[in-house]
Amino acid sequence: MTQTFVVGLWLVLAAVTANLPWLSERWLLVIARRDRRAKPFWLLLIEWGLLYSLIIGIGLGLEYKATGAMHDQDWEFYIVTLCLFAVSALPGFIYRYQLRRLLEQSGRVDTQG
Repeated sequence: MTQTFVVGLWLVLAAVTANLPWLSERWLLVIARRDRRAKPFWLLLIEWGLLYSLIIGIGLGLEYKATGAMHDQDWEFYIVTLCLFAVSALPGFIYRYQLRRLLEQSGRVDTQG
């Protein structure tokens, strides 16, 4: 695999991972709530932060695998990647808080699923 392919694959994985908390009512896509209520916003943010940390860890591991070393990064790098992760999560956020509600009102989406 070329380095360009690996970077592209990591970026796609990051974009998909950024949207996962907004698209599922399960904690980390595994644990369902017993009361079947929607996840509170603070729990979504915690899950989103954990997934961000996972993606950063995968990126650091891929960098080490490709170059044999990890380059030191200052705080600016992590702020920029966090902002890019937030922008990547925008489609899932819009679906959860705006589009899904409109689809439920029009009767096009099952409200129990």
